[in-house]
Amino acid sequence: MGSKRKVMIVAGESSGDLCGAKLVEAISSLAPQVEFYGIGGREMERMGVNLLFSSSDLSVVGITEVVEKMGHIWRAWREMKRLVMSNKPNLAVLIDYPDFNLRLAKVLKDNAVPVLYYISPQVWAWRPGRIKKIAKKVDKMAVILPFEVPLYRRKGVDVEFVGHPLLDVLDEDLTREEARGRLGVPAEALLIGLLPGSREQEVKTLLPPMLEAAGILRRGFPSCRFMLSLASAVEKDLVQGYIEGRQLPLEVVEGGTFEVMRASDLLLVASGTATLEGAIAGVPMVIIYRVSPLSYLVGRILVKVKCVGLANIVVGRKVVPELIQGEVTPKRIAHEAEEILRDPARREEIHREFELVREKLGSKGASQRVARIALQMMGMA
Repeated sequence: MGSKRKVMIVAGESSGDLCGAKLVEAISSLAPQVEFYGIGGREMERMGVNLLFSSSDLSVVGITEVVEKMGHIWRAWREMKRLVMSNKPNLAVLIDYPDFNLRLAKVLKDNAVPVLYYISPQVWAWRPGRIKKIAKKVDKMAVILPFEVPLYRRKGVDVEFVGHPLLDVLDEDLTREEARGRLGVPAEALLIGLLPGSREQEVKTLLPPMLEAAGILRRGFPSCRFMLSLASAVEKDLVQGYIEGRQLPLEVVEGGTFEVMRASDLLLVASGTATLEGAIAGVPMVIIYRVSPLSYLVGRILVKVKCVGLANIVVGRKVVPELIQGEVTPKRIAHEAEEILRDPARREEIHREFELVREKLGSKGASQRVARIALQMMGMA
């Protein structure tokens, strides 16, 4: 397919790292001579991307959290800007992470580098004015939620719905029984999965009330067991510090998030992509969201959606409970979980609604579709 091509790829979050890795794999299978460099995490590094900065150092939730990592973010920004001019890529693939990536997109555009934006900023939730900026800076949008297409098309953006990349990495054929077998969970056990997030700050904020809620649930369901799914960007020592000394039948599982979800009867989950993963698994959940007071105040002013959890957003209504800010207390988490666990009809309704979520996310093959777009933009297909 011709001479070597260089692709700059930037994923500032752990969820973007996984999507970036699958995309690199898909491009490499079609064009092995393509080289990749940029920002990402362990998964992209494993696929051969030359990482200049780690997404774990740049990933943040909210406004005040940005301040803590501003030094890392600023250094990464300056270096990526310099590389656009000194090691000019044939294509830039920007994955979500909008505040950083949209600034970088302008630099790329000014230097005549084609820009493929994969996974849209949540313009449907807040700051819809960014669509006009995107139209000027981005050559192609590859979106993963079907309702995003008309938002961009109305503003003249070249946009394509490619399906959700989660479908490429999840083993949808995995049954509850198989998942429990792999994890060593008895078929009759009541299992609750804990997913406190993929960022260190999220874990510090959400894991303590989750664990306290687990203790309360044990009193109502004495045979209940718990399984904590540890995101790749989070160190095990961090969660062990919170778990030590608690009398809970709890196991920490590194990786295997979908297995934990499939095996569980209920999930306590941080708001984010994991809520969609849980919906695909068909498991009821309590969605938890808490950031700094300032971040929340600004968000209340700017955000224009009724729900915070992607699973609920895709359905279009609050199918599963969402606990936000002050509502994130052990008693409230335990109460919402117990309400679901004691109501078979409600669990069945949630399962039906989550089947609709799966249908709306399209078909498998998002990574391959985006790979073909990338090769076309480099004149290689």
